[in-house]
Parts: sequence; C-alpha cells; structure tokens
Amino acid sequence: MTHNTPVELDSACTPQDIESRSFAIIDEELPSPRPFEGPLWQVARRCIHTLGDTEIINDLRLSAAGLEAGVVALMRGCTVYTDTRMAAAGLPMRRLTPLGVTVTPIMALPGLDELARAGGTTRSRAGLESLAQQMSGHIMVIGNAPTALLGLLDVLEQGAPPPALIVGMPVGFVNAAQSKELLHRTSWPHFTLLGRKGGSAVAAACVNALADLALEQRGLGDIAKL
Repeated sequence: MTHNTPVELDSACTPQDIESRSFAIIDEELPSPRPFEGPLWQVARRCIHTLGDTEIINDLRLSAAGLEAGVVALMRGCTVYTDTRMAAAGLPMRRLTPLGVTVTPIMALPGLDELARAGGTTRSRAGLESLAQQMSGHIMVIGNAPTALLGLLDVLEQGAPPPALIVGMPVGFVNAAQSKELLHRTSWPHFTLLGRKGGSAVAAACVNALADLALEQRGLGDIAKL
C-alpha cells in the first residue's frame, strides 16, 4: 500500500530549536490558567516534554516549597543521589558542575553487597540505610523502583534527617502508584507524579529544570541553553 498524502515536517532541526519548539507547543496545548505557573511551570513543562504526554499535568504534584528547597540545595552544591545509574545519566554535568553539584547513584556506593547480605535486605535498601545520616541538605531522586521509594520513606519514618527534596517518580504496575501516594501524604518537600507513569528520565527532568533555575539565579543562564 502506498500513501500519497505528504507528511509535513517541522523545520526545527538543532537540539535547541527542537526543545524551544516543543516547549512552545506545550504552552499552546496547555494555555493559562494552568495548575502551575512561573518557575513551577518550567518544571512541569520539562516533565511533559520528557514523557511527551500533556495529560500528566493532572497527576503532577509539585510544590513551591519543594522548588525552593531544591534550588537552594543545588546552589549550595549539594549531592544528588539517584536510585539508578540511568537516572544519573539523565543529569548532564554541564548544568551541575558550575553549581558545584555532584551526582551519586546509590547502587554505586561501595560495600553494598556486603551490607545487603549482612542485613538480609536488597542492595537499594542497604544503600538507603547507609545514607540515613547523610541525606540532609541533599536531593534524593527515585525514578525506577517503588521498593526504593518505600525504603526511603521507611528510613525517614525511623528518624533519619530528611533530604532537602525528594523526587519520587517510580514507574510500573506494582506499588508504583501506592509508593507515590504515600510520599505525597508526607510533609517532606517532594515532587511526584501520581499513578503508574514515571521513570528515571522524568525524575531527572525535574532536577534539570531546578538546575536551570539555579543557574539563572547565579547569572549563568546561558549554560542551561547549551
């Protein structure tokens, strides 16, 4: 079967052009008034762009307190802890290095195998327990496993000092929605995406949006456009 109807392509070709055009399309499809405005809209729009799904606007849970806490932490040169190397890979250091920020995947922490065996638990849970007294002032990013988010909540409920911001967006059909609902019921600063959708890429997108805001406040906004 042949198709003679021409396919109209967008003229945007460079990465910067494609991103700008994508953001403009999102702005057009979700005009004001929106659930989020100003800097929070910058975070929400980047999440929508990453997933290619405007419908997530109804399930995003972003707070001004979480945004402020995240930007301040980044400007202080915090560590961003991620549940997977995939989430870490979604955080380009060109954005973070000028802020003095480092990225550490929890699964890359030394001695996890021994800690997990000794405690009869998973490597991710062992990693969270090993970080229990080191999270304060830093950002925790969980975009893959609901068990990691549930483990983090458990560690915090046991009295560990909370991180500056929790980005909890695990994806899947088993306990993903439940773990995010439990996170959203807490008073700790957090961003989440209710329901089954999520993933490492959208969790990383939140931090990238916050990094752009932090760079702008430092007068380094041009770095975010590279």
